[in-house]
Amino acid sequence: MKDTFQPRIKHRFSYVVPEDKTVPHIYRESDLMQGMPEVFATGFMIALMEWTCTQLMAPHLDEGEGSLGVHVDVSHVAATPVGFTVTVDAELLEVDGRRALFHVRAHDGVDLIGEGKHWRVMVNWERFKSRIAEKAGRHLSENAGK
Repeated sequence: MKDTFQPRIKHRFSYVVPEDKTVPHIYRESDLMQGMPEVFATGFMIALMEWTCTQLMAPHLDEGEGSLGVHVDVSHVAATPVGFTVTVDAELLEVDGRRALFHVRAHDGVDLIGEGKHWRVMVNWERFKSRIAEKAGRHLSENAGK
């Protein structure tokens, strides 16, 4: 992590909501979800907030570093129809070792649709991928023949 990654840095990202980012598209195999309105889904809003935070972080990472979301505490307070542009503002509030805390806020041009906090942890991708491969290998060997 570069020393430029300091509290108070900000990033804004805008995204036009397509039909496939609405509630019925979260779990297509769920009849209950299929009956829900075609509005921007909470899960996709959270993912957009995470995406914005990763964009904020990108220029401050060293080669081979990345980040993973580890906690989200946000509200989703207004529905957003397909075709609206959602703008997310992210601000880095604090850095504690490998852990970073962000304030995130999403607006659809009419309403504030969500706001809260998001934590990410910095990782070395090679080490992370190695641990995941190890975990998958253990799982396969423990479940072989079942």
